[in-house]
Amino acid sequence: MLECFKKPFDESLRIARDIGADALQIGLFALNQSAGERAEALDKMKAHGLRVSAVCGDLGGHGFTRAEDNAAKIETSKRIMEMALAFEADVVTTHIGVIPADKGGCYGVLAEACAELGRFGEQCGARFAIETGPESPEVLRDFLAQLPTKGIGVNYDPANLVMVTGADPIEGVATLKDWIVHTHAKDGVMLKQTDPAVIYGYFADGGIEDFRMEEYFRELPLGQGRVDIPAWLAALSKVDYDGFVTIEREVGSDPVGDIAMAVRYLKEMMRR
Repeated sequence: MLECFKKPFDESLRIARDIGADALQIGLFALNQSAGERAEALDKMKAHGLRVSAVCGDLGGHGFTRAEDNAAKIETSKRIMEMALAFEADVVTTHIGVIPADKGGCYGVLAEACAELGRFGEQCGARFAIETGPESPEVLRDFLAQLPTKGIGVNYDPANLVMVTGADPIEGVATLKDWIVHTHAKDGVMLKQTDPAVIYGYFADGGIEDFRMEEYFRELPLGQGRVDIPAWLAALSKVDYDGFVTIEREVGSDPVGDIAMAVRYLKEMMRR
């Protein structure tokens, strides 16, 4: 992901090229840009031999779990899908909020929002991809299966499953195979089990500093956590996934070094 470098735009492009990346996932820096400004940014990426794998369209807060907030968030998300297409990408990734396993509470609100966004995606040629993490792959699969649209997919992040739910990230690939349209290559470890809704609630309310996150889970450089990366890549291959494997490194004192190492590691694994 471009923002993981924590560098200015042009410098990040040079770094991505130099470490051997083929594509970048971008954030919302271009949401309010003109068509000309977006075209200029895309031309810069292409000049470095880079494509856009997806746009991260996460709007923060409680996702789409609160009906009173959804009209504005849905319209913004539609504009983000249009932005993705302007960058020649057809996937927008996001966290929608915690899907209730018992189908109670905000389940219907989430389904209604995703149905509208999925229909819009079908019309314009984009996919709105829910990132794995706050619920089990089975709960997410059942939620997706009941939607009246094919415009909603999955951004498969194996580390989120390991760190937050404790679900098996290898078995989860088969569970969600019909919906995976993008992936995050990320690693980590769970230190203490807790309710995923509590974790994502702290993120949503902006109080994650009070949560003592380091007591519950830790993101680690690729290959150093509990995600069996070779087995995960093999599982993706087995279900004929041929999309991007996008490195996400959200923490650490040397993100450039960690991402460069991850590029080398993934390319080595993929050659086997």
